[in-house]
Amino acid sequence: MFTPAYIETYRRNELKRRIEKANKILEECFLCPRKCEVNRMHNEKGVCRTGRLPMVSSFSPHFGEEAPLVGRHGSGAIFITNCNLLCVFCQNWEISHLGEGEEISLEQFALLMLYLQNIGCHNINFVTPTHVVPQILEALYIAIEGGLSVPLVYNTGGYDSIETINLLDGIFDIYMPDFKYWDEGVAIRLSKAPGYPEIARQAIKEMHRQVGDLTVDSNGIAHRGLLVRHLILPDGLAGTRDVMRFLAQEISPNTYVNIMDQYRPCGEAYKYPPLDRRITAEEHSEAITMAREEGITRLDPRKRTFILY
Repeated sequence: MFTPAYIETYRRNELKRRIEKANKILEECFLCPRKCEVNRMHNEKGVCRTGRLPMVSSFSPHFGEEAPLVGRHGSGAIFITNCNLLCVFCQNWEISHLGEGEEISLEQFALLMLYLQNIGCHNINFVTPTHVVPQILEALYIAIEGGLSVPLVYNTGGYDSIETINLLDGIFDIYMPDFKYWDEGVAIRLSKAPGYPEIARQAIKEMHRQVGDLTVDSNGIAHRGLLVRHLILPDGLAGTRDVMRFLAQEISPNTYVNIMDQYRPCGEAYKYPPLDRRITAEEHSEAITMAREEGITRLDPRKRTFILY
C-alpha cells in the first residue's frame, strides 16, 4: 500500500523543522524569485498580495485534470487565490489577478484537505501554491494528525525558487509544473517574470530529482513523480520545440507531458497580438510532432476539441 512521503517526514519531526524554516522566509519574503522582502508574518504583502494567511477561491473534486490524477473520483483541487506570476492571458483571471476568494485559517485549510480526501479524491491538488508554501506546510501538519493519507500535488506555474522546492523534498509526491516559455523576453512581456526560463529549468530538475518519472498504480492513478504541462501559444510564443528538447535530454524522455491546447484569449490578452486569438488545430498538431521528434514518448492522451470560426 502506498504511503505518501510526508508521513515519514512527519514521523521524524522533520516537518516541524521545515515549517520553522519556511516561516522564517516569510519574515523577509524570498519565497519565490520575486524576492519582495516584505514581512508576511506581520501581514505585509508583496506581488502575490497574500499576507500571513492563505486565501482560497474554491475547492472540489476536479475532473478536468490529467487522467492519472483524476481516476474515478477526481483530483481534490484547492484553488489558491492570487499568484506570483502576472500572465496577461491567465485562464483563471478572476482568481489570479482580481483576487477572487477569501482568507481562511490554517485549521480551515487543513479541514479542506481532509474533506476532499474523505469524499474520495485521489489526491490533494494545490493550484498555484508557490506563494503559500509555509501555510501549506503548517496546515499539512494539522491534517496529518487528522488522518490525511493521500498524495499531494504541487500544481505550479513554474516560477519557483530552488530554496522553496528544497523545502518540499519529502513532502510532495507529485509535482505538476508548467513550463510556459523558453524565451526570457516573452516571459517578461507576457508574465512580467524575469529569468523565467532558467528558473523553470532548475526547478523542474530539482522536482525530478526528488520524485522521478511519474508512476501509477494498477488502476492508472498517479502516486509519485513529475508531470509537466506546456500550454501552446499562438505563433509559437511558448517555444515548444526547445522545451520538449530540454525535457527529453535533461530531465527524462519518459517525462509525462501534457501539451495543452486550451489557450483562449483571457484577461488582457487582446492587447498582445497574436494572443488575441485561439490556437489552430495545425498549431496543436505541430506541437505534438515537435515533442515526438525531440524524444518525448509519454504524452497525455486526452482528445482535443477546436472551435471553428
